[in-house]
Amino acid sequence: MNSNKGKNVVITGASRGIGLAVAEAFAAEGATLLLSSRNEVALYNTVAALQTKYPEALIKAKAFDLSVKEQSIQLGKWVNDNCKAVDVLVNNAGNFVPGSVHNEPDGSLETMINTNLYSAYHLTRAIVPNMMAAKSGSVFNICSIASLQAYANGGAYSISKFALLGFSKNLREEMKPHNIKVCAIMPGAVLTDSWGDYDNSKNRIMEAKDVADIIITATKLSAAAVIEDIVLRPQLGDL
Repeated sequence: MNSNKGKNVVITGASRGIGLAVAEAFAAEGATLLLSSRNEVALYNTVAALQTKYPEALIKAKAFDLSVKEQSIQLGKWVNDNCKAVDVLVNNAGNFVPGSVHNEPDGSLETMINTNLYSAYHLTRAIVPNMMAAKSGSVFNICSIASLQAYANGGAYSISKFALLGFSKNLREEMKPHNIKVCAIMPGAVLTDSWGDYDNSKNRIMEAKDVADIIITATKLSAAAVIEDIVLRPQLGDL
């Protein structure tokens, strides 16, 4: 299988949860990482931990608030200034505010759309032209099972994730002639710090590493193959 050693990998929301697991998986393969998250302290602690554990990986990081359009664009510029072309882009930055359409706090939809959709849209637009010139690369958009099925208390979050899946499908069609693969990943419940002290001793929900492993595998397919959509659920089903 192809190695990710030396490949330029951009990951947003990289300081915790799925983003951190993906960063660790690529660092273990010796990739060159360009990481971003909103929390600067958490981000640089992540870099220090990964660099210590995987000394062969080259890791750069810079904090941006991707709910702000200008900062998403600035991240794209920073990436382009630090590498000629991106091999793997993982749009993982996201936010969740619970509520229903009829009663969630005013501004919930704007918050979810800005973070969960516009961040990926503006960053991808900044980065993908160099990928098109190189005629290679992969884009992974971390959607959700909420992209497929509305659920109680999902409200604006589910709307934003439906939109992110739509973005992925449009981008996939546009990038076909340029040999760039686009994959939408729709995980169910994943054990991250948002679950607090949840007892997962019975493996009721997935580990963040499960999502990372899927992404690593997808990058190692032949040039002729692409995984367009991945639905990943706990073995016992959704909670």
